[in-house]
Amino acid sequence: MSYLDDRRLLVKIANMYYEEGVKQSEIAKKIGVSRSLISKYLTRARKEGIVEIIIHDNDLRSFTTIERKLEKKYGLREVVCVESPDSKNSKSPLAAKASEYLLRMIRNHQVIGVTSGTTLNEVANTMSSTQFFPDTCFVPLVGGMGDEKVDIHSNSIIAKLAEKLQAKYHFLHAPVLMDSEEARDIMMNQVSIRKIFELGMKADIALVGIGGSPEHSTMVKSYKDYSIVDDLNEEEIAGDICYNFINDEGKLIENEWNKKTISADINKLKEIPLVIAVAAGEEKVRAIKAALRGELVHVLITDEVTAKRLLND
Repeated sequence: MSYLDDRRLLVKIANMYYEEGVKQSEIAKKIGVSRSLISKYLTRARKEGIVEIIIHDNDLRSFTTIERKLEKKYGLREVVCVESPDSKNSKSPLAAKASEYLLRMIRNHQVIGVTSGTTLNEVANTMSSTQFFPDTCFVPLVGGMGDEKVDIHSNSIIAKLAEKLQAKYHFLHAPVLMDSEEARDIMMNQVSIRKIFELGMKADIALVGIGGSPEHSTMVKSYKDYSIVDDLNEEEIAGDICYNFINDEGKLIENEWNKKTISADINKLKEIPLVIAVAAGEEKVRAIKAALRGELVHVLITDEVTAKRLLND
């Protein structure tokens, strides 16, 4: 009879490991076999039904199912779903989960690119950590916005994140929109600006928001007094990412707005190893779907209602 067929020994090893919490190396020493053989015993114990592993996820099962379905439907690396808030204006649960996820993925010596907006500002506000990353660097992926509050600008957001994680950061001293395509090209070719975007495109992680249609867009509201807004074909626009308007397939739209925007190239965004999008809300479903179809993000952090809409539409 093989050692692996000794049911008494299988039960004994399983009890030591699962009930008493004894390490495999210690069990091996006590039983008088190699550690690799202990691993085989434990595998055999599960196959024989001696050990049954039960995952108690009653509270999370609905979210887990939705997450897995979204991951398969859109080919995402991971989906993180939170309970939809009671208040339409509350982004705290979403932001808290996004900050937790970022902390799980971040490593020292990395470059983290960040866009802007109210949702990411909430992520920065809720960030809390006892682990620090002094050699990690945060950089903006977009310029600042017109007359909107400074705290939702990428410079403000990265400064908050860097301060809380004791990391480094670089500011981008540029608006989100220039008066002309020529002015935009000149600005993008300034050494200080170009270096920031070059660093951003080498980022290990990008943390991005997704904007809804122009009607619901914070940035359009910020530039509503500029004639460039009149150029927008709103029916064609699904939403924006990095302040670039995209269509329903996640492709960059050819319009005057996109030609004048100071932001990362969304086509190069795909080259960043991990792009985390944080977005939720009825008004953003079409935009999120477009970004997913265009394979612009790897991870989506959203809420339950939005997730169900993305599955059902």
